Amino acid sequence: MKFVLSSQNVYDYLIDQKICDRSLENPGVEQVQAKNFNLLVTLPEGRKLLVKQEQFINLEKETVGEFFGEWRIPKFLENFPEIDHWRSFLPELLLHDADNSILVSTYLDNYQDLAEFYSKENLFPAQVATQIGSCLATIHRDTWNQSIYREFFVKEEFAGKPKVSPLLLESLERIGPEIFGMAPMDGLKFFALYQRYDSLGEAVHRASETISPICLTHNDIKLNNILLNRNWEDINGNVIRLIDWERSDWGDPAFDLGMAIASYLQIWLGSLVISNSLSIEESLRLATTPLELLQPSIGGLTLAYLETFPEILEYRPDFLKQVVQLAGFSLIIAILAMVQYQKIFNNTGIAMLQVAKALLCRPESSMSTIFGATATQLNQMNSSVVGQV
Repeated sequence: MKFVLSSQNVYDYLIDQKICDRSLENPGVEQVQAKNFNLLVTLPEGRKLLVKQEQFINLEKETVGEFFGEWRIPKFLENFPEIDHWRSFLPELLLHDADNSILVSTYLDNYQDLAEFYSKENLFPAQVATQIGSCLATIHRDTWNQSIYREFFVKEEFAGKPKVSPLLLESLERIGPEIFGMAPMDGLKFFALYQRYDSLGEAVHRASETISPICLTHNDIKLNNILLNRNWEDINGNVIRLIDWERSDWGDPAFDLGMAIASYLQIWLGSLVISNSLSIEESLRLATTPLELLQPSIGGLTLAYLETFPEILEYRPDFLKQVVQLAGFSLIIAILAMVQYQKIFNNTGIAMLQVAKALLCRPESSMSTIFGATATQLNQMNSSVVGQV
């Protein structure tokens, strides 16, 4: 029978796994609300551990096996020490107990959730976004078209790899009666609107066709999957950590960068002033976190990415266009998640759909909108590199 983690047995479990010493007494244990069963263990010397057991999907205590995907990353670094420099921006994983679906990591007490930081402070320092762009570019550049790395992830493939959503984007191409059983009534408004725009469906299909696996990708770059050092203002080096690598795989770099951009756009879209008396265009202009406040971060993120990995523009002359389209693609994914899990599709969702449509159908003209003043510099970089190819 599978071991069931609890506040009462977690310390003995850590001792059995040789992570803790029995001589230590009275560790503090508290449950952390999350999708999985998470326990925060505070040891007497002040060290903190996060112990997670994946949620069971049936009475037989079976799990999907998502933690395997996360554990592949430290295994990857162990197999290939030439990329050990990544550790500064990755989580500190200590143990993966596959039999019991348990993952143990160092709890980084001096870090905070980036989404929470932005929400509380309403500050968007360029330094933070720049580091996100640099870290993503480093991962993509270091693994680009490396067959030995690709073979590692093929060999380490697992059946439980989580998908974006059961309401997958592919299903949008063949919406049928079964959708009524999958989506709430509010969600049906989304599918009705989606079907109304022929050009949007075509653009989603074209964007999905451009995705070409060629390097390691995170595949879930959302702001709540990024940690920020609480002392970021006083640190010259790296201040972020990219966490939750369950969906990582051999993938397309434009998808990671597009999803990161979409995460910033969702801050803007989530701050809309919604009223029946306002049009969607007026709501977008009256957002409490205006797009102009986020443009330096979006532009800085993308610029830092290209400065760290300039060769991408040689490998893919249409890379920036693809990134913008996949940012729109990511907004569609976010809407599907909203429909499935939150059971809503309101005016915020309609605004997200309109912005997604613009990014997918008119990527070139959308660049100045999302990148702001940086758009000119990005276009110049793109033109100078593409012109030499």
